Amino acid sequence: MFKVLDKKLILIPFSIILLHIVILSTFIFINHFSFGVLSFLVSGILLALVYIYANRWLTLSEKNLRVLADDIAKGKEYTADHMPVGMIMINDDDEIIWMNAYMEEEMPEELYNEPINTVFPNLLTMIKTNNLTQTETVYEDKSYKVFYEEELSMLHFIDITNEKKLRKKLDDRKPVIGILFLDNYDDVTQNMTENLKSELNNLIMSTINEWAEEHHVYIRRFSNDRFMIVMENISLEAVEDTRFQLLDKVRESTQEMGAQVTLSIGLGEGSTDYIEIGQLAQSALDLALGRGGDQVAIKAVNGSARFYGGKTDPMEKRTRVKARVMAHALRDLLLEGENVLIMGHKNPDVDSIGASIGVAKIAKSNGIDAHIVLNESDLDDTLTRMMNEVRDHEHIYETFISSEDAFDLMTPGTTVVVVDTHRPSMVLDTDILNKATRKVVIDHHRRADEMISNPLLVYMEPYASSACELVAELLEYQYQEHKMSRLEATIMLTGIIVDTRNYTLRTGSRTFDAASYLRSNGADPVLAQTFLKDDIDTFIARSDLIKSAEIDSDGIAIVKADQTMTYHPVTVAQAADSLLQIEGVRASFVIATREDDSIGISARSLGDINVQIIMEELGGGGHLTNAATRRTDVTMDELYDELKHVIDQMKDIRSEEE
Repeated sequence: MFKVLDKKLILIPFSIILLHIVILSTFIFINHFSFGVLSFLVSGILLALVYIYANRWLTLSEKNLRVLADDIAKGKEYTADHMPVGMIMINDDDEIIWMNAYMEEEMPEELYNEPINTVFPNLLTMIKTNNLTQTETVYEDKSYKVFYEEELSMLHFIDITNEKKLRKKLDDRKPVIGILFLDNYDDVTQNMTENLKSELNNLIMSTINEWAEEHHVYIRRFSNDRFMIVMENISLEAVEDTRFQLLDKVRESTQEMGAQVTLSIGLGEGSTDYIEIGQLAQSALDLALGRGGDQVAIKAVNGSARFYGGKTDPMEKRTRVKARVMAHALRDLLLEGENVLIMGHKNPDVDSIGASIGVAKIAKSNGIDAHIVLNESDLDDTLTRMMNEVRDHEHIYETFISSEDAFDLMTPGTTVVVVDTHRPSMVLDTDILNKATRKVVIDHHRRADEMISNPLLVYMEPYASSACELVAELLEYQYQEHKMSRLEATIMLTGIIVDTRNYTLRTGSRTFDAASYLRSNGADPVLAQTFLKDDIDTFIARSDLIKSAEIDSDGIAIVKADQTMTYHPVTVAQAADSLLQIEGVRASFVIATREDDSIGISARSLGDINVQIIMEELGGGGHLTNAATRRTDVTMDELYDELKHVIDQMKDIRSEEE
C-alpha cells in the first residue's frame, strides 16, 4: 500500500517563501511606502493562490494513489486466484488450510485439512530432508514443479505436464546404436557343408529380420558374425519389455538343426552424439562377451549398464592358440618390469592362492623376482592347513609377504598381477592396486560392469572352471626346465577341485587337461583332500545352517542364519554347496553375518537358475551357478526381504516367458 504525503508538510516550504516575501516587502515599504503596500497585497494574493492550487493537487494525488493501491490489491487477489500457478498454504501440522482458485479446480475441496504428504506422497518430507527449495511431484495425471516458501508456509505449483510430455517425446526419439555378434558362428560352421551352412544362415537371418521388423529396428549384416543395429529409444523400451526374446529364438531354432548358435548384443544409448553411443555399443558388446556371451548389455552415457539373457552356462570355446599367445604376452610383460606382486580377492580361497602360486612360478622361471600378497588375517581353516604345509617348503613360503611389505617393494616398474577377480573393490589390497601403473588381470568370472582400470593385459575366460585352470595352461608354455614342485601342483589342483565341486560343475575338457598337467607335475589328490577337511566346529556350524533351510515348491532353498552368530564366508559357501545335494533343490541361498559384521549371501545353483543375475541385483556377482554378495547397509531381515523380492521377480519373468 502506498503512503500518502501529509498535508501539514506543505507548511514548511510556504513558511520559507512567506518569510522571504515579508523581508522583501519590508525593505520596499521602508524605502517606498506605496510600493511596499502594493507588494504586500500582491504577494499575499499570489501566496493564497499557490496554496489553494497545492492543496487541490495534493488532495487529487492522494485520491489517485488510493485508487491505484486498491487496483494493485485487486490485481494481486486476481493473480493469486486466476494465474496458472497453484498455491497451497499449510499450517504447523503440515495440513492444507488454503488453496487458490487454480488449485481448487485441480483438487477436490475435501482435501482441506489433509496432510500435504498424504495428498502428494512424501513431498514436504523430501523437501525438508534434502533442504530443497524446489522439486517435482505428480498428482493424478499431471506433473508439477513445486517451489517452497518456508517463511510463509506456502507451496507454489507450476504445471509442467506438457513439458514432461515433450521431453518424453524427445527422449523416445533419441538414437540407439548396437552391435549384434554371433558368439560361436565360426566354430559351428567350420566343418559344415555349403548347403547346410546356407540353410543355417537363412534361418538365422529370417529370425533376426522378423524380430527387427516387429520392433521397428534397422539391422544390417556387415560380416559373417556381426550386425549393426540402429533404433530409437522407444523401440529399445519395447524390446526390453520382451527381455530380448531374440536370444532364445535364435538359440532354440538353431538347436533344432543340431547346430546351436548363440548371440550377444551390445547397445549404447542416452545421447544424441552418434560417435559417443557407437563407442558405448562396442564397450557394451565387450562387456557381454566378457560375461560369457548369449546375453545383451546396454550401456548408457551416465555409466550405468543393464543386462538381459545369460541363462545358459558359457560354452567352452577358447583355443590352445589363445592360451599360447597369452602365455608369451604375459612372459614379455613380466620381463619388461622390475619385479612382480601377485594378489587375489578379499577373503582369498584356494583357487586364488593356487593361481597366485602358478603366476609366481611363471615369473621365477623367467628369472623375475615375485611375491604373493597374503596376510595372516586373511587365512581361513583351509588356507591355514595349506600354509602349515607350505612353511615346511622354504622356497615357496618365502614367496608370501604381507600387504605392508608388498607396498614397500613397489616401484614404477612393479607389475601387479590380479588373479581370480577383475573388480577393483574386490582386490585383496586396493592401496597396492591404486599405486600400480603396470597391471595384469587373470580371471575366470563373468565380467561385471566394474573393471580394473588400464590393465596392460587381460586374460578373462568365463568358460574356464577356475583361475588355477587358466594359469595351469599358461604354465604349459613356459620353460619346462623349471618344473613345478609337488606342493605347488597340489595347491593348484585343490583350487580346481574346490571351484568345480569335485569336477561336477563348470567342467570342460580343458579342465581335465589342466588337472592332467598338474598331476604329471606331482599333484597329490590325497593331500588336496587333506587341505579340504573340516574341523568339528566348522562341520557343526555348516550343519546348523543346512538344518534351518526353507525350501519352496520351486526347489529354491534359503537359509537365514542366527543373527547373533558370525560365520566365515567359506563355511557359508560350503553350506550353500551342500544344500544342492538335497533332492529337489535347484538353487540355494545362505544369508549370514560375517566376522567383519557385514551381511553376506552365498548363492549356488545346478544351472537352470542363474544366481549371478540375482546376486547382481543385490550388489554382487559371480557365475551362473556360483555367486555371492556382501552388504553393510542393511540388516539381515532387510536383505532377506530383498532376496525374496528379486527371486519372486525372476519367477514372474520365467512364467511370462513360458
